[in-house]
Amino acid sequence: MPLVDLALKELKEYKPPLTRRSDFKRFWEENVKLAEEQPLNFVEKKIEYFTNRIEVYKIVFEGYIDRTPITAFFAKDSKNKEPSPTIVFFHGYGSSKGVITDYLGWIMLGFSVLAVDVRGQAGEAPDYARYPFGNITGNMTKGIQDKSTYYYRYVFMDCYRAIKYVLERSDVDKDRIGVSGMSQGGGLSTAAAALHPKVSIAMPSVPYLCHFDRAIYVAEAGPYLEILNYLRIRPEEEERIMETLSYFDGMNFAPEINKPTIFSVGLIDTVCPPSTIFAAYNHLASKEKAIEVYHGMGHEEIGVHVEKKMKWATRYLQM
Repeated sequence: MPLVDLALKELKEYKPPLTRRSDFKRFWEENVKLAEEQPLNFVEKKIEYFTNRIEVYKIVFEGYIDRTPITAFFAKDSKNKEPSPTIVFFHGYGSSKGVITDYLGWIMLGFSVLAVDVRGQAGEAPDYARYPFGNITGNMTKGIQDKSTYYYRYVFMDCYRAIKYVLERSDVDKDRIGVSGMSQGGGLSTAAAALHPKVSIAMPSVPYLCHFDRAIYVAEAGPYLEILNYLRIRPEEEERIMETLSYFDGMNFAPEINKPTIFSVGLIDTVCPPSTIFAAYNHLASKEKAIEVYHGMGHEEIGVHVEKKMKWATRYLQM
């Protein structure tokens, strides 16, 4: 097996110091307060699907602060008349919420699904936020000079508001909500699980946005390199940039997560190096947690792990 990071024995023990600033919790508490106070003003429209066994709605709700229209779809088993356990899914960097077919296995198991587009990426949601400085191509350096203007401040709170939306649905069991996603979606799931008290389980797969201090210097591919390219042009801003990123680091959110959590990691992942994922995992406060290690897997989510997530969700949300 090619070694792209630390050896597995070292990874299991890898727990670098947190980089949280003293106002980390206060910063996010203030954002949560604003996200709760801002009305969702959502619109939903039933969509005709090719089988009447599944009920599908297109959802649009107002994004954090700037009212960017965040798009999502909600899908459930049409025969289920009781409030159901629900999984909120966030997608990978530069991708979209996908199509209903991607989630049929979950619906067949009795879960409802909310799949959310991240603003300004490949889905239907634009990005109305204004960023005060220039950036490298992509989203990673938009507004990165300050935590209050950074792109992911809006994204994290959009995700929070997606959970706020499902809690307003009468067909959702408000005590059985999970979050999941791969890569960027895994990072967003980690943040959402830390920020929203109604999230019951978290299932981040090969999570991105973790342990920035190492990730941007170890990753060989993917969007971490946008930050490295930015620092190549503006090396004098490194300290300032790393301070901003510390507020959005999954490792720093991990101590706030005390609910059942399952991670996945590929040992030949060059996009989200294994050490960055273990850094977050090893800081989790969860008493019930697992990290599934795949020796020959890169940056992906394989079917065997999807099944493990389904078993995890069934155990904690349906048993």
